[in-house]
Amino acid sequence: MSDIIKNRYEFVILFDVENGNPNGDPDAGNMPRIDPETGLGIVTDVCLKRKIRNYVETLKENEPGYRIYIKENAPLNTSDKEAYLGLGIDAKKVKDAKKNDPSLDIKVRDFMCKNFYDIRTFGAVMTTFMKDALNCGQVRGPVQLGFARSVEPITQQEVTITRVAITTEEDAAKKTTEMGRKYIVPYGLYRCEGFVSANLARKTTGFSEDDLALLWQAIINMFELDRSAARGKMAVRELIVFKHDSELGCAPAHKLFDLVKVSRRDTNGMPARSYDDYAVSIDETALPNGVSCTRMI
Repeated sequence: MSDIIKNRYEFVILFDVENGNPNGDPDAGNMPRIDPETGLGIVTDVCLKRKIRNYVETLKENEPGYRIYIKENAPLNTSDKEAYLGLGIDAKKVKDAKKNDPSLDIKVRDFMCKNFYDIRTFGAVMTTFMKDALNCGQVRGPVQLGFARSVEPITQQEVTITRVAITTEEDAAKKTTEMGRKYIVPYGLYRCEGFVSANLARKTTGFSEDDLALLWQAIINMFELDRSAARGKMAVRELIVFKHDSELGCAPAHKLFDLVKVSRRDTNGMPARSYDDYAVSIDETALPNGVSCTRMI
């Protein structure tokens, strides 16, 4: 594995959705998430991390060091147990082992970080309060994402659909079709901001240069292997990366984010329906000393 990263980063992701639901709200019948005060669409950080995890898992296929800890049909306690087995410790004798080795908690944490990419990247809470559950500690990851918000208010559109396949024989005797609903956003451009801490990478998880390169690749392609009828057409349009010359950084993150402007082109009063309806600009003349900017797409 390559060297641990030595530079702090901030990044901006611009992605869009066309005729799809980017992130349904289970408390609102799975309608697209929305800020009720502003009408802006919302996509949670958890949703985006899920897509990054899925891409890495598909690309690496359980390659050593790149397994995924938080995934479907994989109980967390089963993965926790692997850490102790990997260190040659009987899961039933963990308390005694910790008494004999005060550094065991750190060794277990390091094992999990070494073997699971998403723990090394995003961190994880590997502590449960179930009886006899193993404790692998808590890790704050060097990579963090905020909620994505749409650049402009979105329209939550409810589309009625029909199907000819009837559920039961009794219903089939009465009708030939059934009704259903889909919730979509006709078009929305979303902005997400993220952070990469070299300090946490060095002190805690060992997040490396190879891991960082994989993160950029996963972000750019996170919708390419995650297609579904419900999500419509989604694509990452921009990945703008700010790199600091030091581990702790050379400028506040918010000042760098403010340099990225997304403006609406003239569409003769019509609502935006494509990425071409927006213009993205970066004021690179205002970059602070020690910070560089790269447009990855």
